[in-house]
Amino acid sequence: MFTIALAGCGQTRLAAKPLGHDLVGPVAFSSRMTVASDAVGADGRIAARNSACGANLSPTLNWAPVAGAQSYAMILEDPDAPAPRPWGHWLIWNIPPAATSLAEGVPLGANPPQPAGAAQGRGDTGDVGYFGPKPPGGVHHYHFEVFALDRRLILAGGAGRDALLAAMRGHVLAWSELVGTFKAP
Repeated sequence: MFTIALAGCGQTRLAAKPLGHDLVGPVAFSSRMTVASDAVGADGRIAARNSACGANLSPTLNWAPVAGAQSYAMILEDPDAPAPRPWGHWLIWNIPPAATSLAEGVPLGANPPQPAGAAQGRGDTGDVGYFGPKPPGGVHHYHFEVFALDRRLILAGGAGRDALLAAMRGHVLAWSELVGTFKAP
């Protein structure tokens, strides 16, 4: 299953296209990925425990392995946020190629102990690591984009979105996304 969600509620300002479209080469879609999470219900809602209104634990994510991948990266953004670009909630990269999942509750910090070898970046809160959904009002859409890369990235933990995108450019083998929704209580 290859999920792309481009529809939303009345005030949703989704980007013209998800990040993955700009980063993958023409061959990438022959190697399709799937992304799933038990934190995103059948109705698309993200579990409260995985929000900043709850326990603020990063959700479990699972994806299909991609042949030739040397690492994986994941970006979580909210394009519905009242900002000039999607609000960055989480950046994590250099996830080992043997790993096809992230466990719930990845510790905060530039170089978390799990998954071994991974690095996390600075989101739009200014902190390094996961910051869960906490929309100011209404239903927001959260895009979990997973990228299969042909190498480990030479990028120090704590880097920001632009540095991560620049490091990934030209190295994406495949891409997929999972979109979940959340409305603050």
